Amino acid sequence: MQGEPGAAFSFSPKNPDTAMLEKLEGVENRYNQIEERLADPAVLSDQEAYQKYAREHSELSRVVPVYRDYKKVMADLAESRELLRDSDLEMRAMAREDVDRLEARKTELEESLKLLLLPRDLNDDKNVLLEIRAGTGGEEAALFGAELFRMYCRYAEERRWKVEILSEHQATAGGIKEVIALVQGKGAYSVLKFESGTHRVQRVPATEAQGRIHTSAVTVAVLPEAEEVDIEIDPSDLRIDVFRSQGCGGQHVNTTDSAVRITHLPTNLVVSCQDEKSQHKNKAKAMKVLRARLYDQELQRQQDEISESRKIQVGSGDRSGRIRTYNFPQGRVTDHRIGLTLYKLEQIMEGQIQGLADALNTFYQAKALEAAGSS
Repeated sequence: MQGEPGAAFSFSPKNPDTAMLEKLEGVENRYNQIEERLADPAVLSDQEAYQKYAREHSELSRVVPVYRDYKKVMADLAESRELLRDSDLEMRAMAREDVDRLEARKTELEESLKLLLLPRDLNDDKNVLLEIRAGTGGEEAALFGAELFRMYCRYAEERRWKVEILSEHQATAGGIKEVIALVQGKGAYSVLKFESGTHRVQRVPATEAQGRIHTSAVTVAVLPEAEEVDIEIDPSDLRIDVFRSQGCGGQHVNTTDSAVRITHLPTNLVVSCQDEKSQHKNKAKAMKVLRARLYDQELQRQQDEISESRKIQVGSGDRSGRIRTYNFPQGRVTDHRIGLTLYKLEQIMEGQIQGLADALNTFYQAKALEAAGSS
């Protein structure tokens, strides 16, 4: 086994009993090795090495306790099957009950282990950059964009995640033309990555005199936060322009050239930030967004080069596709990827999206297992 976290998490479903058990034995052996190294004074004195092993230990800790439970169930099952041959009828009846119970538990643990052994998206534990933009629908789309952002903020609050607005362009009627926010919290990307795509809203706008239902759209992009170690940017590839920040209606936020626009010349990506009064802070925020977008581009390029099963496993897909419809007159939310409709729109708009997140996660896990089984 190699030292990289997640390297052990794959298996061949062609011969699941043999292949999976061999892989699990390797995982447990590696786990035992790491526990020894974490107790080694030489490793304890080397912070870099210690953190590396600690991360891998944490990753393997998801699997090893389940595997040990599985081994115990298998041992108990073998013992109970032996008792089925006992001459005592009462003993055989008790053994039959134990066998039925342990067989059910064995199946349950095998399914859990298959999921645990699937390759993990290495970005799942990262913070995310959440980008929301009003699409078709004008002011109504901008208003819904603001409501979607509030929904995600409420959900983040429930999870005790921190939300920091990096850039925001408000619409005149109180909506949001565009907002980019950093969401910081354990597992943020693993949940929010399923939110990327076009969100459609159907409702009667407040300005509609005849009560007609309008359809508007908002696009959401969820990018894993990229650190400098994830993506290297050559300063010579950047053109940095400064300009005077402006607010709604052309009113100046301040009278200095504090706003920053950064153009990445090789890709022609442009990022601007003007929310802070400090040019230095605006540049730092713009670089954070640029780094995440470049990292996301690289991820997309890599995913295009690998198998469809891997794409499914990391939950990638066409971001331009309509993923969800929020129908206010009927009080329903429909996720078109999994055909799920929930008649609890009000609760969902208050940030109660965990049910959707769980259903999507289950769906993509099933797809990943199906893809692994046919590969």
